[in-house]
Amino acid sequence: MEYIENIREGIRSIKGNTLRTVLTATIIAIGITSLVGILTAIEGIQSSVGDSFASLGANNFDIEARGVDGRRGTSQGKVEKRYEPISYKQAVDFKDKYNFSGSVSIYTRITGNGELKYKSEKTTPTVRISATDENCFIQNAYDIAKGRNFSPLEIQNNNNVVILGSNVVKKLFKENEEPLNKSISFLGSKFKVIGVLEEQGGFGGGGPDQSIYIPIGLSTIIAQRTLQYTITVSVDDPILMETAIGEATGAMRTVRGDRIGNENSFTIEKSESLSDRMDEVAGYLRIGGFTIGLITLLGASIGLMNIMMVSVTERTREIGIRKAIGASPIKIRLQFLWEAIVICQLGGIAGVILGIVIGNIISAIISDGGFVVPWVWMFTGLIVCVVVGLLSGYYPAYKASKLDPIESLRYE
Repeated sequence: MEYIENIREGIRSIKGNTLRTVLTATIIAIGITSLVGILTAIEGIQSSVGDSFASLGANNFDIEARGVDGRRGTSQGKVEKRYEPISYKQAVDFKDKYNFSGSVSIYTRITGNGELKYKSEKTTPTVRISATDENCFIQNAYDIAKGRNFSPLEIQNNNNVVILGSNVVKKLFKENEEPLNKSISFLGSKFKVIGVLEEQGGFGGGGPDQSIYIPIGLSTIIAQRTLQYTITVSVDDPILMETAIGEATGAMRTVRGDRIGNENSFTIEKSESLSDRMDEVAGYLRIGGFTIGLITLLGASIGLMNIMMVSVTERTREIGIRKAIGASPIKIRLQFLWEAIVICQLGGIAGVILGIVIGNIISAIISDGGFVVPWVWMFTGLIVCVVVGLLSGYYPAYKASKLDPIESLRYE
């Protein structure tokens, strides 16, 4: 009952100083908003990226030249050697030599700044123009909403046909206009539209939706630079993944001319390892976000302590009266502590709500992620508010409890 009375007394004091309460709660709310907002955004982005990786399947692995992507790692203190990119001829030779069960696709990005034209309409120069084969869409679970996939004959003959992402279609064609069999222009050539990918959404608002795809052989004809080719292998039975990787390693070493005793001039990375790496990065981001939030809350706690100190000074006479009628130092101390905790909780609740809203907005803008409610971080934020209230309110409460009642009554 005594604790309840202390809480009631604290609430009465808060109501009597509305402006101070609002300002103090706002300081705490800003700290909690930053904490919950950053962590909510990370959760939403990770969820969206995780779904994107999941769509790749656990039975795929990619083969790329070692070191060509700029991520030159270290091995036993030595910088890894940079190797030549996988050429189109090497990719085709690998596809011919790899005889394990499953499918093989070849992919390359020609440019990430393509501009497409159709009649009087044109896109901004932000379209990703890629070249691949008929297996790519199946391996990556890209469904074709309209039209069809490349045929083996179109791949073999390097026909000028193209499959468009959903965003590209929206920019080039009117709402009810049929894009199939229309002719569009880019990179100095005309291409016939044979398919439209189903909208994928996902990380960054780009990806397949902001891409177009042409037959892989055309990349050697229209590209004005040396391209980096990626080979994706899909294994029919995930249990045979390691065996398939072994077969692929042997075939690729032969194609690349790697000598016996030398390291592979290429890397093989499973789809699930990409997801694991993303989880690791997300973990570091959480630590960073939590640290930033705590630093913000540290500033908020200092502000709260200063305001509580002013409150003690302003209520010196009130404290003297309460002590004169029998209030013990512990009761005075608890009153101010509860007051600090209640103010922190008011700010914390507002901060949690704002943090969830702002975090989800950021997540939606960056990754098209769904609405996320981070229950763990919600409760963590409220618990942190209690701790901040105790730490910030303790010294002012201690000072209030030590005031001399006679001197306090004389205070004007």
